[in-house]
Amino acid sequence: MYLWIKALHIVFIASWFAGLFYLPRIFVNLAQETNPAALERLLGMGRRLYRFTTILMVPALVLGLWLWLGYGIKGGWLHAKLALVILTIGYHHACGSLLKKFERGANQRSHKWYRYFNEVPVLLLLAIVILVVVKPF
Repeated sequence: MYLWIKALHIVFIASWFAGLFYLPRIFVNLAQETNPAALERLLGMGRRLYRFTTILMVPALVLGLWLWLGYGIKGGWLHAKLALVILTIGYHHACGSLLKKFERGANQRSHKWYRYFNEVPVLLLLAIVILVVVKPF
């Protein structure tokens, strides 16, 4: 059973991060776009992706919690990983907040800022995978 839970956890994590990689790319386009029809299309894409990504986040977190509590996984690496997971959840919610600002027409950031913002989940995933695989402490 452990390997099934672990496999599903990995699939949902990969899917969640795919959304976190793409949503800020939509923000880059929203920050550059001036055509109202294109803006509405991008906002619709952003809304649907954020909703779907949120749905994917839930089983990823539940399965991770099940692995941790159900199978007694421990170690210093786990504390660091959990801290990064909390940061990832915060990033996810920050994306939702930014999307709402775009919907209100209240974006105050440049497309360049969103390009840097888009790199955050890559760094989070890199650090999380290294902690899980290498278990440095």
